[in-house]
Amino acid sequence: MLVCMTNIDREIDMRILPTAAAALALATCALGAPALANTDEIAAAVDADYDTYLEPLFVHFHRNPELSFLENKTAARMAKELRDAGLEVTEGVGGTGVVGMIENGEGPLILLRADMDGLPVEEKSGLDYASRVTQIGQDGKEYPVMHACGHDVHITSMVGTARRLMAMKDRWSGTLMFIVQPAEERVGGAKAMLADGLYERFGKPDYALAFHVSSVLPTGVVSAAEGIQYSSSDSVDITVPGIGAHGASPHKGRDPVYIASQIVTALQSIVSREIMPLSPAVITVGSFQAGSKHNIISDQAELQLTVRSNDEAVRAQLLEAIERVAVNVGKAHGLPEDLPVKVEVVEGTPVTYNDPALARRLNTVMKRDLGESAFKDFEQLGMGAEDFAYFVADELGVPGYYFAVGGTPQAAFDAEEAGGPAVPSHHSPLFKIAPRESVTLGTKAMIAAVLDLAPAS
Repeated sequence: MLVCMTNIDREIDMRILPTAAAALALATCALGAPALANTDEIAAAVDADYDTYLEPLFVHFHRNPELSFLENKTAARMAKELRDAGLEVTEGVGGTGVVGMIENGEGPLILLRADMDGLPVEEKSGLDYASRVTQIGQDGKEYPVMHACGHDVHITSMVGTARRLMAMKDRWSGTLMFIVQPAEERVGGAKAMLADGLYERFGKPDYALAFHVSSVLPTGVVSAAEGIQYSSSDSVDITVPGIGAHGASPHKGRDPVYIASQIVTALQSIVSREIMPLSPAVITVGSFQAGSKHNIISDQAELQLTVRSNDEAVRAQLLEAIERVAVNVGKAHGLPEDLPVKVEVVEGTPVTYNDPALARRLNTVMKRDLGESAFKDFEQLGMGAEDFAYFVADELGVPGYYFAVGGTPQAAFDAEEAGGPAVPSHHSPLFKIAPRESVTLGTKAMIAAVLDLAPAS
């Protein structure tokens, strides 16, 4: 089969063309008409690249995770990989962020983003390439670090996408902006890169693309919404003061452990009694720290919360209610005016919305190029969040498309259904996905999106 782009944009089968026509077709290709690689050829090339190059790269990233805003070695490796692929690379954008640019004629500017940070989790996956890394965090404490959310998949796939698109420059036209983003886990990296002039320095994209590997989707499947893709997230710190005393004389002080416990309980009434029942909302207290000894009533307790919603109005309502409840529970338990409960939102990201028109277009592309069975209608199965939302904020006017890539083999779901071990969730020390299936499918999907949005001129 000779595959060549002709003036009627069709494939030419050398077995059935007359000799003269075949010769003309060969001459046309020889004169420089770009080869029309079909989806099977692209898939085969991506698979081969994984076998020969991307697999050891993934293992390297998985073994060597780094904490948010401290991804110095990861950023350096990604910068090298993108340079080696032929991109013009800028480092240190928004801290450890990396930007790689490809200019390839007239056409749209497309942002492709991958996040790179790990989590302060001790890996217990049992993988032979499991992380044994520890790192000093920004708070000065040492933590075990793990890629417990699949960001190693994202950056490995980005390298695969860049390498393949550089080898296919006859198939697309425009400019690509590869964003290696820090600190997604702290929902601060996207904001930091934008604050460092990302769009002013490199151009405002016509489209923005990203994906996340998903432990709740089977391998071989992609999924994207024509609207809300991920929830908002806010991290809230509550500091509960107390008046220290002996544990045997509680009446001599004000016990912050007891007061904070009452706050934890009272917070649950916000979702159950203040938020409209059909509006999803979550308030989770993920950390409760207080005291140093059995018989000492301490003078402070600290709570850390994650707060989720699917609507910006509900998000604002939740944050207002948390402060009101926490402060007034403190007052109800006799904290003096000069020792109020303090509530601070330390980080957050809005709801991530896919542009409906762009999502409809690219969902159709995924079905066409990856196969109908490879696309699953999006179903929000939790309230995960993403700071990709900042790249596509309404005021910026950048249409965004964020999709999920299945990372768990179907056999694992079948085993769980039959009473076997549960499929580990994201952020679990047991988290693991199928790297080959995840990296290659994410790469093929990204390439399909770029080829559709920036066709060769």
